[in-house]
Amino acid sequence: MKIGPDDLLLIIDVQNDFCPGGALAVADGDAVVPVVNQLAARFDHVVLTQDWHPAGHNSFASSHPGAAAFSSVTMPYGPQTLWPDHCIQGTVGAAFHPDLVTDRAELVIRKGFRAAIDSYSAFFENDRITPTGLAGYLRERSLRRVVMAGLATDFCVQYSALDARRLGFETAVVLPGCRAIDLGGSLAAATAAMREAGVALVEEIA
Repeated sequence: MKIGPDDLLLIIDVQNDFCPGGALAVADGDAVVPVVNQLAARFDHVVLTQDWHPAGHNSFASSHPGAAAFSSVTMPYGPQTLWPDHCIQGTVGAAFHPDLVTDRAELVIRKGFRAAIDSYSAFFENDRITPTGLAGYLRERSLRRVVMAGLATDFCVQYSALDARRLGFETAVVLPGCRAIDLGGSLAAATAAMREAGVALVEEIA
């Protein structure tokens, strides 16, 4: 796969809480940082996403007395995994990894800031209706392909990739620049879903 002038690199949630030592650490999550930095240096257009929860967010297990982290509940918008408190607005955990090069980012999309609804995708809240505005941004900039890397493969990367395809964008995920949580086989399911939707899963970029 070669990078073109109409391509955008979407760097997803490379934040302290998703890296080793964080509140919702993804195994080996910090290993994506050098890969993502190398990719960013080669793209003309870069966008970052940032999980940005208010304290007491409804997706936190702590907001549901007696519920365990990583269990599931039903919200008005459907099933919701309950997470440890993470990426709380203004905290060190919500900050980008200190080694992530962010200077070339043209836009930062913050998501999950509505207390009653979680947000995995860079394009929509988990109700699948409320947009972040990213699709409009891409269209107004005439950007046609979205190349993704970040955390985690089976949640925010997958949801973003499927939505990008649903919205008509060419979509690729750079697997060496991603790591997964892998809850109960979620990585295999995510990989299959992305392939079926026409997402290119690539190992390297020429």
